[in-house]
Amino acid sequence: MKLRKIACAAVAVGLLGSSPASALTNPLDSGPLADFLNIFRQSAIPRQTVIWMRGQKPGTIIISTSHRRLYYVLGNGRALEYGIGVGRRGFSWSGTKMVSMKREWPDWTPPGEMLKRRPDLPRHMRGGIDNPLGARALYLGSSLYRIHGSNEPDTIGAAVSSGCIRMTNNDVVDLYNRVKVGTKVVVLP
Repeated sequence: MKLRKIACAAVAVGLLGSSPASALTNPLDSGPLADFLNIFRQSAIPRQTVIWMRGQKPGTIIISTSHRRLYYVLGNGRALEYGIGVGRRGFSWSGTKMVSMKREWPDWTPPGEMLKRRPDLPRHMRGGIDNPLGARALYLGSSLYRIHGSNEPDTIGAAVSSGCIRMTNNDVVDLYNRVKVGTKVVVLP
């Protein structure tokens, strides 16, 4: 609701302070305001509460790489299901980790292995709307992997990452607010 009010105010300012020709251009379609609002766009895979009868204790995160879903166990036979993006062929992994750190609008420093594959990448990027880690990041143990937001919400449901688990910014903010450092994360094939 708050974003809608901000967007409406921005549209009004844009229409009142512009020429008639530019008034036909919707600022929500392109430009900085559109870029900002786009990072909080809903996923094609909506978050939902599902039945969960697999025995993990409440607060556990289960990631099904093959189904491209993340489950946050609520207890009482329920879990929250989120759509995710996963590692592309050769970059997926499985195992058990713990959330070792949480960050809002995290900075990103591509690891050396990634820079060898993609020398065009920046060596460091401050947190913000252009940062590929998105609005929040949950760091997994001492590994290079994270559960993080994405400034490319259309990649949710796809296998495109270098091993990290991507979520929409809306979903990662929701998960971030539920999870504590020390949370168990089980990544299944």
